[in-house]
Amino acid sequence: MIRKAVLALAVSGLVLGAAACNTVRGVGQDIESAANAVDRAT
Repeated sequence: MIRKAVLALAVSGLVLGAAACNTVRGVGQDIESAANAVDRAT
């Protein structure tokens, strides 16, 4: 019983961690895109 709960928590942590990495990567790409647009405008 406890083993299943620990496994479920570990899998949930991995899924949430992967989602957070993708979100942070997306924010970085958005900021880079905005900076490039400012560079082109000036």
